[in-house]
Amino acid sequence: MTSPAAATGRRLVVFDFDHTLYDGDSGAHLVSWLIRRNGWRKALALLAAPVLLPMVAWLPTRRAGISGFLWIGTVGARRDIDTLIDDYVCANAASIRARLLVPALAVLHRHREAGDEVVIATGAPPELARAILDFVAHEDLPVIGSLGERFLGGYVTAQHCHAVNKMRMLRAHGHGDIDVAYSDSSADLPLLQAARHPVVVNPKPGRVGYFRRVLPPGTPILNWGCRSRAGDA
Repeated sequence: MTSPAAATGRRLVVFDFDHTLYDGDSGAHLVSWLIRRNGWRKALALLAAPVLLPMVAWLPTRRAGISGFLWIGTVGARRDIDTLIDDYVCANAASIRARLLVPALAVLHRHREAGDEVVIATGAPPELARAILDFVAHEDLPVIGSLGERFLGGYVTAQHCHAVNKMRMLRAHGHGDIDVAYSDSSADLPLLQAARHPVVVNPKPGRVGYFRRVLPPGTPILNWGCRSRAGDA
């Protein structure tokens, strides 16, 4: 498939968001805030955690586990999910801004200055990533992310932009050959392997050897400011 970037002679560059541009799991931070708003939500999440947490940890059931916590955080809410995201970002602006990784944003800016087509592909809701990027004037960046839907009075994740499904969603948006891809996660191996030039950013220390085995020799493994993560400065 020929992507819009290839049709115009531009390079297609794909960035993951969590632990790549943002220090942490932005979606988990959002859901945690949604749950902490009410005592009964916190109690329900604690009761459900022994079932949901192992589901989140296992890739085949991750979407269902995330959906469970998201539903607990949103069931009965009078506002839609986009409004709730806006409320979260406004209430936590300082801490969110502090988590944006300056070296990562500098690299992203250089790609844009070079005329590359830059796309964010994230497991977080696209509205959340866009709202966070608004802090650094990148609100016009295209974002492909996990899509929610209404279910029994709350929200669940209908499409999780994660692992091989991230590649499917990129293709569905018309993006074909990927020139450069940046990600921290071994779940994004399909994305990294599809790129002509993969770059591993802020990996977990225990995954460095794995990336060196499965990606081409010389693949950069960098740290862009996540103190708990590995990679070269």
